[in-house]
Amino acid sequence: MTPTRTLAVLLLALLVTLLAALLLALLTAVATAVLARLDGASRPAAALRAGRTFGATLTVLTTVATLVVAVLR
Repeated sequence: MTPTRTLAVLLLALLVTLLAALLLALLTAVATAVLARLDGASRPAAALRAGRTFGATLTVLTTVATLVVAVLR
């Protein structure tokens, strides 16, 4: 494999990983908002819970990705 092709594959893998993390965080936030609404929370309160969950999920996924990169290095 040429260096240019290797770089392209790595960038594509990074893009796919980032999109998967974003999708997982988004699905977690939506599930949190739905459960909050079912629990009787108002729409703004459910949105706040979803936002906190989205941020926390992205933080955890970023930490895990950093750990994996550090271990593989």
